[in-house]
Amino acid sequence: MNTSTLTGLAAAFCTTVSFLPQALQTIRTRNTASISLPMYALFTLGTLLWLIYGVWTSNMPVYIANGITLVLAMIILAYKIKYK
Repeated sequence: MNTSTLTGLAAAFCTTVSFLPQALQTIRTRNTASISLPMYALFTLGTLLWLIYGVWTSNMPVYIANGITLVLAMIILAYKIKYK
C-alpha cells in the first residue's frame, strides 16, 4: 500500500469515527429535532455520490468511508422522517 492510500485510509477513519458518536446518539434516542431535513437529505445524497465516485475510481479510502457513513446517514434520515 502506498503513502497516498494510507493517508486516505487515515482520513477516512478520522471522518467516519468522528461521525459515529452523533449517529449512535441519534439512533439510541431517536431525537432528530435539531437536524435540518433538507440539509441531512443533501448530506446523505452527497455521501452516496462520494461512494459512487470512490467505486468508479477504485479509490478504496473514499468508498469505504462513504459506504459506512452512508449506512449511518440513511438510518438517521429515516429517523428524521419517521419521528418528526
